Amino acid sequence: MNLAAAKTFLESHQVKFVLAQFVDIHGVAKTKAVPVAHFEDILHPGAGFAGFAVWGLGMEPHSPDYMAVGDLSTLSLVSWMPGFARIACVGHVKGKPYPYDARYILMQQIERLQQRGWTLNTGVEPEFALLRKDERGQIYPFDATDTLEKPCYDFRGLSRSAIFLEKLVTHLQAAGFDIYQIDHEDANGQFEINYTYTDCLTTADRYIFFKMAASEIAKELGLICSFMPKPFANRTGTGMHIHMSISDGSSNLFADDNDSRHLGLSKLAYHFLGGLLAHAEALTAICAPTINSYKRLVVGRSLSGATWAPAYITYGDNNRSSMVRIPSGRLELRLADGSCNPYLATAAAIAAGLDGIDKEIDPGEPYNLNLYDLSEVDLKDKGIRTLPQSLHEAIAALESDEVIKGALGVLANEFINLKRMEWVEYMRHVSQWEVERYLEFF
Repeated sequence: MNLAAAKTFLESHQVKFVLAQFVDIHGVAKTKAVPVAHFEDILHPGAGFAGFAVWGLGMEPHSPDYMAVGDLSTLSLVSWMPGFARIACVGHVKGKPYPYDARYILMQQIERLQQRGWTLNTGVEPEFALLRKDERGQIYPFDATDTLEKPCYDFRGLSRSAIFLEKLVTHLQAAGFDIYQIDHEDANGQFEINYTYTDCLTTADRYIFFKMAASEIAKELGLICSFMPKPFANRTGTGMHIHMSISDGSSNLFADDNDSRHLGLSKLAYHFLGGLLAHAEALTAICAPTINSYKRLVVGRSLSGATWAPAYITYGDNNRSSMVRIPSGRLELRLADGSCNPYLATAAAIAAGLDGIDKEIDPGEPYNLNLYDLSEVDLKDKGIRTLPQSLHEAIAALESDEVIKGALGVLANEFINLKRMEWVEYMRHVSQWEVERYLEFF
């Protein structure tokens, strides 16, 4: 879309304000509303922000303004807010792209692919929970009748959420999303909406827009739409699986019908996969970046019989207990959850995959078995590594991984320091579990 087309779009849809939008280090949307008469200001010099007021921008109160410069290709309606549009922005400081900006970090990794004539296509599976709070602040699935132990794909659970789902899908379609299926997921109150894959930058932009829409539409209906990785201890968590393939503009370079392992993957795909597995521990810090994330990445079962989340660093054919599943001709990274910053998670995955390609890392043989059933002895005999089981472990792995840190650039230390603070605060917190267990124990 060029400037003339953008102006026509805004006028024809009677847009009064444009949201200049970027994300903080956590992947949370930040905006300024710019009257449409000043739309061109978003393109140059950009909408101005005090960067110190935003998490992870590496700024102080005396730093220069953070200028959010709009990408015309992302202009879309915010149809649940009549008269508003949104444009995704890249942070600039003193007229240059800012290295702490998450979208720019992904763009730098995309440039590495483009130098080889490649495009990374991704599709995500956004899961979320529809919840309510009672008068004491306790959370529950919003539908009190959604109580099945195996609620996945349940018609009644889907039917009783139809008002929210229809409103959300309608507003996403107005922004250009191609929605192709919706389902009730494995936890009570949990849903997933699938839309068509595209290039990885557009996918990340759309995921942020998806979260903006879902949370606000739920709020209008008196609900909470949560992307928290593990809101209930005994139920499956909220993932954000990333499907990946590389194209040269005419064909899928990850696909090969003559694959000797019969997974439909090319040598290039196996090397990319090898990089993902080799850097899995550090990737976990970026893809599962909260304390709560590690309540999801555990060995064990939920009421439905499985967690559906990876615990081991493996890959397999249609194996949903592995870190990477192989639908034919692509990779499904099952590590990421709803708390991740999609720009950083994708950038880190590209860096890991390109390292695997450059070093021709062999991922080994697939495991097409229920990994949750393996004992510690089995894992040791097979040489299967376990994913970090806490944010503390994951951040330590990130700190020692120069490839993944290199992908984040100057943001790496900001991310590590922020997450260490989060860990310290968590370790100092006295939970209700501790009070109930120890108050009169001794």
